[in-house]
Amino acid sequence: MKVVFGNFNWLVFLLISSALILGITKLPPILGAVNAAILIAAGILVVFSSSKSLLKGDLELERKRLNIVINSAREGIVAYDQNFKILIFNPAAEEIFNVKASEILGQSFTLKIKEGIQPRLRPLLTVLFPTLAQSIVRRTEPGSYPQIADISFEEPNLEIRITTNRIIDDAGNVLGFVKLITDRTRELALLRSKSEFITIASHQLRTPLSGLKWAVESLKNEPLPENQKDVVVNAAAAVNQLSKIVDDLLEVAKIEEGRFGYKFQEMDLTAFIEDALTQTKPIANQYRVRLYFDKPKEAIPKITADPQKLAMALSNLLDNAIKYNISNGEVIVKIEKDAKNPYLQISVKDTGIGIAGAESGNVFKKFFRAENAVRIAVDGTGLGLYIVKNIIRRHGGQIWVESTLNRGTTVYFTLPTNPTLIPAKEFIYDE
Repeated sequence: MKVVFGNFNWLVFLLISSALILGITKLPPILGAVNAAILIAAGILVVFSSSKSLLKGDLELERKRLNIVINSAREGIVAYDQNFKILIFNPAAEEIFNVKASEILGQSFTLKIKEGIQPRLRPLLTVLFPTLAQSIVRRTEPGSYPQIADISFEEPNLEIRITTNRIIDDAGNVLGFVKLITDRTRELALLRSKSEFITIASHQLRTPLSGLKWAVESLKNEPLPENQKDVVVNAAAAVNQLSKIVDDLLEVAKIEEGRFGYKFQEMDLTAFIEDALTQTKPIANQYRVRLYFDKPKEAIPKITADPQKLAMALSNLLDNAIKYNISNGEVIVKIEKDAKNPYLQISVKDTGIGIAGAESGNVFKKFFRAENAVRIAVDGTGLGLYIVKNIIRRHGGQIWVESTLNRGTTVYFTLPTNPTLIPAKEFIYDE
């Protein structure tokens, strides 16, 4: 995405400020950040360039209006030229980095001074040069703009999202860059607190559930009248479902606290999938669904992954593909090499009920279940695909879905063949 300079007037600034407010309050976090970065970058062009069609007084008025937008923004705004000379540093940025604008405006920063820089300036320097970050998650493809990345700091405790955009003139020349910084420290702390509460509550439920499960299983072995046996069987099913919900809540809480725990090792993905399909076959037979494995025709490289966590993800995808399929339906698992990038693409395709177009974008959100899925199986938790998404993202991959209502669904996910593409630590991934 390029931001190109043109003729600006007071109406443009009114529209920019209005769209900025709407974007921050109404759009999802990532889309809101992209929207804000584009709008602010468009406005900042006035600082870098002057329009020949504007009189000097008009230009000064436009700059004042722009300053109002920048200084009142809730996000930190940092703009700099190609030499990393700081040109704009708004009050929100001062608060995030605990640095006054007067200390750094007009200064040029380089990687060479990182050893001698004051400790309190290190977070700002890391934002200017993300390669210095010890913990970073990139939300967009390299080379694309706006670029979005999440960076974590331990000293000081700081969690920020950075949206970077270029400032380009009519001729396509890069004049500089603008960064929109969102402080997510409190947001993520609240999320972790909520997860801790869920963890404690779930653990407290596990003990009585274990006792209840033992009692019900004991009753199933007793010589009971037929009508009482049905009650016990239904009670056992309800207890098992409740146990599944508690387990899922615990898994989600661990993920969102960043302590799900991964043990990576080298593994053969083809053999891994073959084993998973073998274990899933009894369930497929129960639902009268056929399983197929479309093996790659050429040898594929081994991957670095956590076999237990990856098995959890694949098992969940296969379970959905079987459970929401039709009688005598099919499930096809396929592996393909990415011809341009060091990734393998795995797909799980079914011939089932599909997902309505309006709902397909929500399938990886917590507790979401499509309307037609609820009609078929009322006992789902809506947490499975959220867990799957986090497992795949932790492995350095991406996941998405393509579906046609009443025609079937295909879930795609990628896994890197280069271990350096795996994130260095666990992160909380947005819905």
